[in-house]
Amino acid sequence: MTHQLNISEARVYVGTFHKYNTGSLYGKWLELSDYSDIEEFYDACKELHADEEDPEYMYQDYENLPDELISEYGISANIFEVLEAIEGMDENHKEPFFVWCNNRSRNLAKEGIYDLISNFEEDYQGDYDDEEDFAREIVGELYDLPSIAKQYFDYEAFARDLFMTDYWFEDGFVFRES
Repeated sequence: MTHQLNISEARVYVGTFHKYNTGSLYGKWLELSDYSDIEEFYDACKELHADEEDPEYMYQDYENLPDELISEYGISANIFEVLEAIEGMDENHKEPFFVWCNNRSRNLAKEGIYDLISNFEEDYQGDYDDEEDFAREIVGELYDLPSIAKQYFDYEAFARDLFMTDYWFEDGFVFRES
């Protein structure tokens, strides 16, 4: 199960490689919500490590950030755009968005966030108990079957056929194959 990232509480522990290599873990947790863009964030890093002439920042830890936006060595230039876009999403779409990104090998650091969100919204079908639950909804919406036919309809087989080619299911979410 994917855990929900609370983007509004994204934070990074910023040290430097020089300090680390000389045995110091000195740094500070910086709350990304305190900064409007990457330049402002870098200014805070520079101020934090003003005792070094040309500090090489080391992002020693982070919380509530997708892995592809940060590593020990660097932080994505579009991180604030991504965080702002995700923060603006419907709360119920955030977790399925990350499931979709991970399943489709989407890279938040390299791909346009608004295109990703648009593609996700086209593919996302909703939250369901299982594949058969989704199949029951499809049958109810698309087919006007008499009650007796619904009673004998093979929802399990129909779901199996739907998810062979047209849809996929993960962590309770259904997506259309794109």
